[in-house]
Amino acid sequence: MNLKNQKILVTGSDGFIGSHLTEELIRQGCDVRAFVQYNSFNSWGWLDHSEPEIRRNLDVFAGDIRDPHGVKQAMKGCDVVFHLAALIAIPYSYHSPDTYVDTNVKGTLNVVQAARELEIYKVVHTSTSEVYGTAQFVPITEDHPLQGQSPYSASKIGADQIALSFNRSFETPVAVIRPFNTYGPRQSARAIIPTVITQIASGRKKLKLGALHPTRDFNYIQDTVNGFIAVAESDRSIGEVINIGSNYEVSIGETVQMISEVMGVQIEIETEEIRLRPEKSEVERLWADNSKAKLLLGWEPVYAGRDGFRRGLEETVKWFTNPDNLNRYKADFYNI
Repeated sequence: MNLKNQKILVTGSDGFIGSHLTEELIRQGCDVRAFVQYNSFNSWGWLDHSEPEIRRNLDVFAGDIRDPHGVKQAMKGCDVVFHLAALIAIPYSYHSPDTYVDTNVKGTLNVVQAARELEIYKVVHTSTSEVYGTAQFVPITEDHPLQGQSPYSASKIGADQIALSFNRSFETPVAVIRPFNTYGPRQSARAIIPTVITQIASGRKKLKLGALHPTRDFNYIQDTVNGFIAVAESDRSIGEVINIGSNYEVSIGETVQMISEVMGVQIEIETEEIRLRPEKSEVERLWADNSKAKLLLGWEPVYAGRDGFRRGLEETVKWFTNPDNLNRYKADFYNI
């Protein structure tokens, strides 16, 4: 399917991944409707900082993914829906789990129910590697058991199953993309890579961090965006769950050290209790098997392996250390 000929809705288009995806779709000549969260400031999130040419080509719909009527209205006239709107902060899910059910599970239900009624051609639903929990085997394939080790991951498991159930029950054309840890410009400082970069860029030599031993499979934002587009374009993705990962495992501690090398500074690390997950909630190991994405989609990461990871970090550091960008972050505060 050629997306250039389709009317596309992106929910969560005001966020980190959603804004990059929205911009790329517009650059490729797509007709994009951006679903942003309604707010009294009339803010479009990160899309406020897009190039003027991007903003001129945006069809913006301000609403709330929890409202089925607004969701259906936003989806009218669309052929393809990228569903990214979600609450994603794991620490905040310990604090306010109810809102994660409303946003992630019920929000997804609103999307697939409207897709069924409106006969949408394709829905790409966004999952997360957190649904796997600590790896029981590596690399992690799509057949790995699902483990809700936080309210966030449990809500995403529920959302994934709602989306897939509509494909199985009603043949709603749903595909599930499961990105591993995406990083890059605009990411929230809740995440480890922006946390480290913003603290160093703000002049700190002693960093406040959480656990350093867990491992992750980091993906640069452009690889993740390319994965979304590949899932949408492939007819073979319908009814499937597809990992988008680099197939490269690295510890948080090694990641911090690599960032300090890229930024040319010597650092010390101070473990801050508030940044630690409860023991049984910590996901100790993530490492993606991306062979299904290669087979079904022809997708491969450009920023692969250690060298690719370092290149991605260099680009991320360059963006965050621009004073105009750094000033948008509060490096002195821990944001749950």
